[in-house]
Amino acid sequence: MPAQHVKSISLTPELNGWVDDLVASGEYGSASELFREALRDLKDQRERRAAEFAEIQARIAKALDSLDRGEHADGTAEEVFGRSLEKAKTRA
Repeated sequence: MPAQHVKSISLTPELNGWVDDLVASGEYGSASELFREALRDLKDQRERRAAEFAEIQARIAKALDSLDRGEHADGTAEEVFGRSLEKAKTRA
């Protein structure tokens, strides 16, 4: 087992009761086990969000590069959408 590091945390009475209930139900062997799982889940969630954000940034950069190369549709958004819709209808 890796070295253990002790942390002290303060909980609201509501959260403290919930932790106690989860441990008492047998769902978790201890409060430490519950907190380790919660922190792993939080870490995973943050990593997913960071990856999603990086993907959005990459898409924006790609779109801006396309605009810099002059690759864009002319007209208003409604006009561009209308032309795209008409093309889709003729293909169907």
